Amino acid sequence: MIAKPENDWPEAVEVLNEHGHSDIVLLCEHASNHMPAEYGSLGLDAAHLQRHIAWDIGAAEVTRLLSARLDAPAFLSGYSRLLIDLNRPLGTQGSIPVLSEDTGIPGNVGLGAAERNRRAEIMFTPFHDRVAAHLDRRERNGTPTRIVTIHSFTPVFLGVARPWHAGVLHGRANDLAEAILSGLRVDTTLHVAANVPYVISRDADYAVPVHGDDRGIQAVLIEIRQDLLSNRSGIEEWANRLAGAIPARQTATVS
Repeated sequence: MIAKPENDWPEAVEVLNEHGHSDIVLLCEHASNHMPAEYGSLGLDAAHLQRHIAWDIGAAEVTRLLSARLDAPAFLSGYSRLLIDLNRPLGTQGSIPVLSEDTGIPGNVGLGAAERNRRAEIMFTPFHDRVAAHLDRRERNGTPTRIVTIHSFTPVFLGVARPWHAGVLHGRANDLAEAILSGLRVDTTLHVAANVPYVISRDADYAVPVHGDDRGIQAVLIEIRQDLLSNRSGIEEWANRLAGAIPARQTATVS
């Protein structure tokens, strides 16, 4: 077996503040654009790895700050979504994309089962197993839990402009979504809405249906427009804004 340099093969999940006192659990499934050298950028120019197709720009930084602001545990991905998307069910078209927006991904074309399974075993399963274990422990301890997963979206998709500053996506957690939207709308200059620019579906989403709805845990996915996270001041502004908009609830210690 060829040795893998540690920095080229990071852990599938970075965990922050796992024993934080908040009832909020933060996820960031598209936190990283990292791709091990052996994948050769999947046949793409290196510049493509800085685009939204490779990760959710600014989402990791917002998640880190929000974790500190709320004293909340956070789970962040270690690899690019182009290798395998942690928020898509395994085996679906979006799991290992051959086309992202209008960009073909040569290194994902014609993959066999062995490589698909390898990526799942290295990148997907360890992330979600760690999240699931954390949620299991909270349940055993009677610790209140709500899930907020942080994403960002491109301002223009396939030539169509998206006017929203942010969206709050949800399945069963309508009350939590509406409470967050109400908090954001305190700033009357913001254009925010429920279930934009996407909607939650079991075929195209993983965290909210599986970690949230299936467990009876309130879970929402927050999308922030990427141009609003293009610099540090924007990232801090949105972290502070979300910290104020997410409604407070009883806190408890995770043991």
